[in-house]
Amino acid sequence: MATSLLRPLVVVLALLLAGCGILDTKKDETAGWSAQRLYGEAQDSMASLNWEQAIKYFEKIEARYPYGRYAQAAELDVAYAYYKEGERASAIAACDRFIKLHPNHPHVDYAYYLKGLVNFNDQDTLLSWLQNTDMSDRDQKASREAFEAFKQVVTRFPNSKYAKDSAERMRYLVNVLASYEVHVARYYMKRGAWIAAANRAQYALKEYPRAPATEEAIYIMVLAYDKLGMTQLRDAADRVMHENFPHSKYLAEGFKHNVPWWKLWDPDW
Repeated sequence: MATSLLRPLVVVLALLLAGCGILDTKKDETAGWSAQRLYGEAQDSMASLNWEQAIKYFEKIEARYPYGRYAQAAELDVAYAYYKEGERASAIAACDRFIKLHPNHPHVDYAYYLKGLVNFNDQDTLLSWLQNTDMSDRDQKASREAFEAFKQVVTRFPNSKYAKDSAERMRYLVNVLASYEVHVARYYMKRGAWIAAANRAQYALKEYPRAPATEEAIYIMVLAYDKLGMTQLRDAADRVMHENFPHSKYLAEGFKHNVPWWKLWDPDW
């Protein structure tokens, strides 16, 4: 009698547990797979551009086989898969984890390069400021982090196959960062914030002395110090301007006829 009463209760409990997800009858098709097979399937998924599936395989390798060459390879490959899948934060975290765990790994140069590449291709950070009228609160964190990652490749691994491309991207980033600082300085000039404009231009000159934007930065300093009545600083900046850029278009025409390409749509400048 007691047994017959318990049977319906057991059935009800089983149904409730299954409904709550406690009982999972779905089998993992990869159960029992070796690390080699998982890695091979992950590589096939990457070849098919199925980044999501590749990530799942790589994560299984790391969870089931945390030691050995397949685990190390998975730690690095999953960073690339995250990058291609558009999961920027996960890609950077994977690169940082690999660098921390394997600082002397033969492919650690690639980890730095990939980290730089992820930040370099963060289009929202690198390019969205061109479409934003208020630049005072924008941050170029991704650009700076990309620069630092590429710098690690160039300085620590000069013979790396990624060194040349890293150096080229560093040159581009210097120009991007310098142009950004000068753009913000111009933004402050337009609004009469002379001190902020001078400080921003000075920062650009100090941090990126060889960037093309240096010419405009010095000119902004001349104008800003003049507006502030700081004649000594104005004259000093003016001397630097004439010595380094004697034929500058800014000296000849000022800003009015030399509006940068990224301000062409602004009729009030």
